Amino acid sequence: MSFRIAITVDPYIPVPPRLYGGIERVADLAVRGLVARGHHVTLFAHPESGVAVPLVPYGAPPHVGAWNRGKELWQLGSALVRRRREFDVVFSWGRLAALALILPDRRLPKIQRYCRNAVPWRGVRTAVCLAGDSICFAGASASVYDELGQYGASGGRWFTLYDAIDVSQYEFVPRVASDAPLVFLGRLERIKGAHTAIAIAKRAGRRLILAGNRASDGPEAIYFQQEIAPALDGQQIRYVGPVDDEAKNRLLGSAAALLFPIEWKEAFGIVMAEAMACGTPVVGFPCGSVPEIITNGLNGFVCRNVEEAVVATTKLCALDRAQVRADCEARFSERVLVDRLLSIISFAVAAA
Repeated sequence: MSFRIAITVDPYIPVPPRLYGGIERVADLAVRGLVARGHHVTLFAHPESGVAVPLVPYGAPPHVGAWNRGKELWQLGSALVRRRREFDVVFSWGRLAALALILPDRRLPKIQRYCRNAVPWRGVRTAVCLAGDSICFAGASASVYDELGQYGASGGRWFTLYDAIDVSQYEFVPRVASDAPLVFLGRLERIKGAHTAIAIAKRAGRRLILAGNRASDGPEAIYFQQEIAPALDGQQIRYVGPVDDEAKNRLLGSAAALLFPIEWKEAFGIVMAEAMACGTPVVGFPCGSVPEIITNGLNGFVCRNVEEAVVATTKLCALDRAQVRADCEARFSERVLVDRLLSIISFAVAAA
């Protein structure tokens, strides 16, 4: 069966993104994968989006302030109302509020995806009240909706739809040197745990390469200056700054492991999948999606503290990097994303 699908994405970054843009990158994979399987997709997104499907552009730069935000919600909501009979289902990668005008239309199935760690449960419950069985929800991991038990049926029906990557874009590295470095890749902010990665590397006696954006002002800039910069010696601990896709591929592929010692409820953490696509295991802390992504002894280790992570670094050589890559392909590839997306869409259409 071929579906007519409206996919909405917040209008801040084009789909696909030119640089940073995790949500937009996954949305691009989904759109292209759906079209390749014969489905008809219309994308509501940033005017400069380049996906080869019909595009309904919207947005009110600079996207801040009550007036601009309200205008964007109206632009998208009114466009969905006008064209609602053209679609079998609406899949929202953006804000739930943008669906407000079509929530009462129970003939039109709607799926709202959450890719961040905080679900606005009050809004979800209101949407369920208005839309009934015509709306369901998808989280980037089960950790996104782990508070659902507090709300019961009023919290709606939820599915897990993991993020995905184009695995073919990552070079598999079957083996690395015994003294290969550990890598930290992400924003250099406290919640991401760069300081903890440094502590792990120092106690393990391993080299560490830090990569990613750092803040130029505010509390996170102070964090970098006080807790990261003093540890940078150019030898054991190095910071190489932001990296593009090519450099990221090389960096992850050459690493003994990706360190992911986060201190917050990360909804997915796509860099974990990127590392695994290179065959590189992940050593992470059990926050957010980490226990769902990492299988101990297969593609990495889930550790409760620095001491356990140090021990984990001594076990990396026992992991099969081919299995790490295979596990990524089996769970976080474009094919799996589209399979799961179509399964959710089929359920939503049947339930509405």
